[in-house]
Amino acid sequence: MDILKNIKIIDFALLIDSTLIIADVHIGYEEALNKQGVLVPRLQFAEMAGNMEKILASIGKQLDIIIVNGDLKHEFGTISEQEWRNTLKFIDLLSKHCDEIILIKGNHDKILGPIARKRNVKVLENFVFRAKSGNVLVLHGDKAPDAKLLKEISIIVIGHEHPAISLRDGRRVESSKCFLLGKYKGKNLIVQPSFNTMVPGTDIMRNRILSPLISDIDDFRVYVIEDKVYDFGKLGKLRKKLSD
Repeated sequence: MDILKNIKIIDFALLIDSTLIIADVHIGYEEALNKQGVLVPRLQFAEMAGNMEKILASIGKQLDIIIVNGDLKHEFGTISEQEWRNTLKFIDLLSKHCDEIILIKGNHDKILGPIARKRNVKVLENFVFRAKSGNVLVLHGDKAPDAKLLKEISIIVIGHEHPAISLRDGRRVESSKCFLLGKYKGKNLIVQPSFNTMVPGTDIMRNRILSPLISDIDDFRVYVIEDKVYDFGKLGKLRKKLSD
């Protein structure tokens, strides 16, 4: 589904011309949970890698750039054994399908440099590229962009928020990850969900919004990701419909 002209949602990824963007992969999340005493099987990396292979196969062409929009790894102050091993594997997987990989620094990426240097990959605070739909600014979303950057772009893509939506049917509650489309200072703002299926999303119906770029959340359009992409319309109208 096109979220904007020439900008397509493919599962948890965003395709803009020949640039693919994913966010919040959080490699090492299971190991972090294990250290906290939460016993979960370490199956998520294989699932994410398989999901990425399906996305790349559906695109069916060599990409110019793949951007990981922040929080490639999970641990804040260290690089765990799982993160070293699987992050390098993930970068190697991506490199087979694109000419360049760019890592945007997220709030979890305090010491991403040693991993990036192993594969000669750029780590940037943000990245601007030209697309058919206009200049695109990619940044993680935990900090507001510099006003100078906004002058030259028309579209902003962020992660960080991990948006999801929970809908209740009687006692049953279903939660689904989603994309959001709204505005920030007159620019189109796209908010991506976490690429890691195990990372819980922020329920936009109930939880406090994290990113300083998101205001007037009811004016954002919701695109739910399940077996396909579902356009749920604006959040405010959805709230009203569910309350009637």
